[in-house]
Amino acid sequence: MIWLKYGVLISFVFSVSLLSYLIMKTFSFGKQTLHSQASGSWKRGVLYAFGRGMMPWEKDSARRHLITYGAGLLYHAGILAALLGLFFSLFSAILPHLITLILALVMVFALLCGLGLLIKRAVLKHMRAISSPDDYVSNILVDIFLIFSILNLLELPLQRLWYFSAILLFLYIPLGKIKHCFFFFYTRFLFGSFFGRRGVYPHRTCHQLNKELK
Repeated sequence: MIWLKYGVLISFVFSVSLLSYLIMKTFSFGKQTLHSQASGSWKRGVLYAFGRGMMPWEKDSARRHLITYGAGLLYHAGILAALLGLFFSLFSAILPHLITLILALVMVFALLCGLGLLIKRAVLKHMRAISSPDDYVSNILVDIFLIFSILNLLELPLQRLWYFSAILLFLYIPLGKIKHCFFFFYTRFLFGSFFGRRGVYPHRTCHQLNKELK
């Protein structure tokens, strides 16, 4: 069992290292020179990007698909809960019963959402048309990890399989679409700072626009 624990930690370090390398590689393109005068604040843009800009009513696609948006939120919350449970287990930390129960409930709902999203992708014709094998593999690997995370909290003797599923997941993250969990913060910062400087975000209110026009 100890070797599987080391395997999880090594695969995690490998995953983070490769993801960090991919981030650093983007700097090889050089820094874009902005010649236009700033029309807004990049700081306000970043705050918007990580705050109000995350709300469904600020996104056309999310606003029209609130159930899918909510399922995605629960799915990601469950993955985070499973990862927390994994690292507590690696260091033999004993969680209070209430915390364990909350983590288990979050992961169960997350698994249901993940399976629902997988079925939606497989059943709907327009979703199949824009899906790649990576979309299915990523979802299935995460769902398997969630299943074993839940079973481990129920104290079933499947911890070896749980650690093995974690190793597969960590090794796959830099190769597939799951790496968006790492790139999300980086790209969101770039998005907010660029459009904040341009004065596009946060949106001006009608009162602010009227004052500017006068």
